[in-house]
Amino acid sequence: MEFSAVNTIWVLVGAALVFFMQAGFAMVETGFTRAKNAGNIIMKNLMDFCIGTPVFWLVGFGLMFGAGNGFIGKIGGIATEAHYGSGMLPDGVPFWAFLIFQTVFCATSATIVSGAMAERTKFLSYCVYSLMISLVVYPVSGHWIWGGGFISQMGFHDFAGSCAVHMVGGVAAFIGAIILGPRIGKYGKDGKSKAIPGHNLTIGALGVFILWFCWFGFNGASTVSMEGDAIVSAGKIFVTTNLAAAVATVTVLLITWVRYKKPDVSMSLNGSLAGLVAITAGCDTVSPTSAAIIGIASGFVVVFGIEFIDKVLKVDDPVGAVGVHGLNGAFGTLAVGLFSDGTGTEWKGLLVGGGFHGFGVQLAGMLITIAWVAVTMTIIFQAIKHTVGLRVTAEEEIEGLDSKEHGLTSAYDGFVVHDTMTVPTPMGVTKAAPSANTSANVAPAEVAATIPELPKEGVHKLTKVVIITRQSKLEEFMHAMNEIGVTGITITNVMGCGVQKGSRSYYRGVEMDMNLLPKIKIEIVVSLVPVRTVIETAKKTLHTGQYGDGKVFVYDIENVVKIRTGEEGFEALQDTQPLE
Repeated sequence: MEFSAVNTIWVLVGAALVFFMQAGFAMVETGFTRAKNAGNIIMKNLMDFCIGTPVFWLVGFGLMFGAGNGFIGKIGGIATEAHYGSGMLPDGVPFWAFLIFQTVFCATSATIVSGAMAERTKFLSYCVYSLMISLVVYPVSGHWIWGGGFISQMGFHDFAGSCAVHMVGGVAAFIGAIILGPRIGKYGKDGKSKAIPGHNLTIGALGVFILWFCWFGFNGASTVSMEGDAIVSAGKIFVTTNLAAAVATVTVLLITWVRYKKPDVSMSLNGSLAGLVAITAGCDTVSPTSAAIIGIASGFVVVFGIEFIDKVLKVDDPVGAVGVHGLNGAFGTLAVGLFSDGTGTEWKGLLVGGGFHGFGVQLAGMLITIAWVAVTMTIIFQAIKHTVGLRVTAEEEIEGLDSKEHGLTSAYDGFVVHDTMTVPTPMGVTKAAPSANTSANVAPAEVAATIPELPKEGVHKLTKVVIITRQSKLEEFMHAMNEIGVTGITITNVMGCGVQKGSRSYYRGVEMDMNLLPKIKIEIVVSLVPVRTVIETAKKTLHTGQYGDGKVFVYDIENVVKIRTGEEGFEALQDTQPLE
């Protein structure tokens, strides 16, 4: 065989991009789950690839591409051209380039399951699952679709893997989540779904952008050629892939804006992935217009699909893997039967002038694949459950898998997250406070302008004033306190809500029972400065007229002791010498 440098480079670049999708999946799953399980999720995504690679090399590749029969390939030794020949190789692409390209696809299918089973799965059990899907489940159905098996002989078309990769992973994720059961606290006694927000949407968004970027290799490099007509096809694939993802994202944004009153961030991120999954099967055979329509439809599928799985079926899927990959993998498979223009298929789609034949072929291939994965993964997960066990204990789940499974105190150990705020002027430094009229609302009271002088005798009452308020008002408040003579303040970043339990909000379509918001807690102990002056100043400075302005709490203090000098009472609150 004569090798083509451009084809080989194209396949290898595509393999590298698809490999990097592991980082994307790791970031999405980590960001959409709680911090106490971040290390565990990273380990699972790492091991999906590291276990899957040798297993696919030893056995899986042969089952998928070996010259066996319509149902299964063959186990003819480890993956080499000497064992399996060159009949399955793309034009001009050497065996080793083809092997690594198929290996990374196998790992992608395996890692989809991680998110749906996150936060409550034994690490050992997950590793066993990962081995089995790469060893048998994915290679066998992959043989039917891409290895010359009976589904491909029917005329089935799945260009880059909506069915072969994503739906397989999505169905496995669904079965695993059902057998595993929901996380503790996910459903109330009345069966109502409760939101469990992820801890880092920034990381989740980074993961989505990584996946979107790498998807150009996932779909584009599936041409396995950059010569002749493949050059034009690759360009078209990039356009349809990008268009479907973008339109799906906008669709989800609009749906959530209408349903939840505000555009849902995590669901919109899922929307991007949903569009990418749905277009993957037909990216080479649908027009840009059809790709946009597929994007719109996939947006509806992912939003209502995730809600249905969560609220009706009551299957706990922390990251939406079933909705994104399972449902949209299935939809993308059927979309080929609806929109194919005949490129790469023996028929046209139902909605572009073809008949029911193509749609029927896609439907049959999809149902056969679902049945195979559902049966095999049920057997595998049940076997794991009744041997080594599938789920961690309640104690381990509550404490977090990082600690119990990996001996990791925290995936963020050594780091403290603070909200970005302007450093206020130090107490005791005079600086004019910003005008209270900068607020759209008029403050309810005027502030006393005088500061009492230090008494020569007597003991003044000590009072602690605690204020919970929004972070954005801190600098203005500090200036105001400085002006009235307050000499010490303690500030703490906190989370909380008032009697309204925060404004109504949704996470992935589920209304939050209690919306904890970032606040600051300000603690002041005063004696010489009148308490009423502190309160009125706080009311004037912090007032906006909106929910979240906060509250002021007043406490009696028995005594204050300055450790450096031993001063007590009001003297301890002043920057003065002890009284004679």
